[in-house]
Amino acid sequence: MLEIKTIKVIKPNEEILVIIKNYKYKIIKGKIKTLSNTNLQFVSPVQYIITYPTTLTILEYKVNEISNKPFYIKEYKQKYSLKEIKQILAKISK
Repeated sequence: MLEIKTIKVIKPNEEILVIIKNYKYKIIKGKIKTLSNTNLQFVSPVQYIITYPTTLTILEYKVNEISNKPFYIKEYKQKYSLKEIKQILAKISK
């Protein structure tokens, strides 16, 4: 039988919490899980689900890729940096 264990819980980014404080939102913490008897690891991202004044789902991956854009917006299907996230949320709030 396969056993999956959570080895680390990923906390939300403090900078993005400051940005979204004026919105209604929900946060789902990310997790790093490992498959027992192997060295396979699974990373689930931190999810910032904004529900008002618009609906956005921002995923933050802790694994740093070459592009250096750790955020992904599901609705736009693109990766973004923290600076770009700030600009998008500023446009939405106007």
